Amino acid sequence: MDIKENLRVINENISKACESVDRDPEEVTVIAVTKYVSTDRAKAAIDAGVMNLGENRMDGLLQKQQVLRDEATWHFIGSLQSRKVKEVIEDIDMLHSLDRKSLAKEVNKRRNQPLSCFVQVNISKEETKHGLMPDEVMDFIKMLEVYENIRVVGLMTMAPHTEEEEKLRAVFRKLRALRDDIQNQKLPHAPCEYLSMGMSNDYEIAIEEGATHIRIGTSLVGNETNGGDKR
Repeated sequence: MDIKENLRVINENISKACESVDRDPEEVTVIAVTKYVSTDRAKAAIDAGVMNLGENRMDGLLQKQQVLRDEATWHFIGSLQSRKVKEVIEDIDMLHSLDRKSLAKEVNKRRNQPLSCFVQVNISKEETKHGLMPDEVMDFIKMLEVYENIRVVGLMTMAPHTEEEEKLRAVFRKLRALRDDIQNQKLPHAPCEYLSMGMSNDYEIAIEEGATHIRIGTSLVGNETNGGDKR
């Protein structure tokens, strides 16, 4: 699988999606999700021009950073246990899964400077997904004002696994509307500019609905089943 060619196709699709809704492609950040690939393949993604890497698990993040720490912007996109925060919190640039007070408290305690965070929202209300319910988000974000090392830069969600376009659009639109409501509050600790939504199967739809950060794994770096980081 040629990562450079994959990235070319993805960038072309991003441009088309942006053109269809009169957006600038520069507004969209591609995060290569390297959970299921080796450090070498993550390095290949960087060499191809990807500057943002996303990891779901702590051990995968730390393993890759032994080699690649200064070569990328690091996004932690998986659920993070409060007791594990101290092991990774100084090694990431963005956290996409802030969803509870206990985690916020630990991040604030362990971090030496403000961390850009996305609040994770379970828009589709699926039992198997992490995240706050939509009606909990505003109060949660207002509560975060007391934590000087947390800066809410946006919202994140995971859409349901479906090929029904309207269901996907409905999820993305709801997240965008919620983001807009928070922006209108003009909270100094929560500018909430960004939307982290869209993956390999739905990123074009997500972009049309306002995504600023898309998390692409299989379509960009593949999924190694032999060798490497089997995550």
